Amino acid sequence: MSKTISISSSEQLGTVLQSTPIVIANSKPPAAVTPPEPLLVVYRAGQRPPPTMQFSKIYESLSNSLSRAGKISFVKIDFEENGELVQSHGVTKPPGFLIFRDGRLKDRTLGTNPLELRKFAEKIAEESIALEESSGNAATSGWRGAPLPRGYNDVTDQVEIRDCEVLNADDEAGTVRTLFDTHEPSTLQKGKDTASADTKDWVQSGSDDQLLLYIPFQSTIKLHTIQLTSLPSADDEGEVSRPHVVHLFINRPQNMDFAEADDTEPTQVINLSPSDWNDQGTVNIPLRFVKFQKTSTVIIYVQQGDGEAEAVRLDRVKLIGEPGAKREMGNLQKAGDDE
Repeated sequence: MSKTISISSSEQLGTVLQSTPIVIANSKPPAAVTPPEPLLVVYRAGQRPPPTMQFSKIYESLSNSLSRAGKISFVKIDFEENGELVQSHGVTKPPGFLIFRDGRLKDRTLGTNPLELRKFAEKIAEESIALEESSGNAATSGWRGAPLPRGYNDVTDQVEIRDCEVLNADDEAGTVRTLFDTHEPSTLQKGKDTASADTKDWVQSGSDDQLLLYIPFQSTIKLHTIQLTSLPSADDEGEVSRPHVVHLFINRPQNMDFAEADDTEPTQVINLSPSDWNDQGTVNIPLRFVKFQKTSTVIIYVQQGDGEAEAVRLDRVKLIGEPGAKREMGNLQKAGDDE
């Protein structure tokens, strides 16, 4: 018996989205499929679909093997019969593939490039594996210091962590990778003495209260909010502080030095006060969304810490917005293109 759900209305899709963490949607099967393995989908234009399309068998196989009740669902939306519904999610013509997570669109791809469709199918499999792994460790994974803005996703997984760089970091604190850790900061974990922790899971400035953090993305994203978490220890009172003045720069090919950052007009300037931070030590920084529609890199320049402290600390950084087209997409049509 098929596990694939045929969607005929926006209300039905909404019901599935509310009840399933991950939904994979396909807008009308392509004309013909001749993949060597189930996860590869190839579209050949100009061919009439045979009575029993090979694609349907492959999609059903993928659906039957990965579907999990209440966790991951596969759906089909016919483009000709429900064109308005699929177009509302950026699918202008078939084939189109969408991944929803927690009720929000996380990723999509349009087009007929076999290699890119393989990559997208592999991403579906990776999502299902990650979901299985996280289900047994929900208490420690996917930590959030503050609620997400309505209608937007946590796109921190789009960060190219290996190419991130932080300047003026204290070598005795954590590395830049710790800023994107999905686990709850050790300072917030009950009964843990962070002063004696073997690994310090935060970044702290060295010579003064400034930090320059360079963050490149795997895709060009729409950046809506930056979420910072800073948890100075009570033992560091007066010596280590939270960020106070933050300058943001976007689409720089590499990190800036401090002199360049001071002399360059920022994309946005943020002034934070103690009342902006919640009880999790987290602040949501809303961005001027029109300026961050196509963001490939962002530099977070903590220009000044709060008060007279000699150092500034960051525990976590989360990026909130909408994922975009992968930079290596090749010939795949980008979402929203009509050609």
